[in-house]
Amino acid sequence: QVQLVESGGGLVQAGGSLRLSCAASGGTFSSYTMGWFRQAPGKEREFAATISSGSGITYYADSVKGRFTISRDNGKNTVYLQMNSLKPEDTAVYYCAADSGSRYYPSRRSSTYDYWGQGTQVTVSS
Repeated sequence: QVQLVESGGGLVQAGGSLRLSCAASGGTFSSYTMGWFRQAPGKEREFAATISSGSGITYYADSVKGRFTISRDNGKNTVYLQMNSLKPEDTAVYYCAADSGSRYYPSRRSSTYDYWGQGTQVTVSS
């Protein structure tokens, strides 16, 4: 059973930066596609970023492209989300997710992901 634990959320002013971390245990981290999703109050969960297992292919939502960077350290079983130039509309609970399927191209669909963390709150003040 894979367990994912997010950390690094908090309160930041608009224009600031945060780095989220997601530590995985109980599985073969290096073989998983990893993704970050977010859910704002009153809204559905949405895709933010993903990174493939082997090729390192990354995809971003248009709303975060150029500001967020996803990366992974297979030696530490950890995936990161570096968030720069934060905006109030980035306020949400951010979830880490793992896809155990063998895919060359990572998926943007939440239904593809098998395992989820508990989420970490990010609040951006204006």
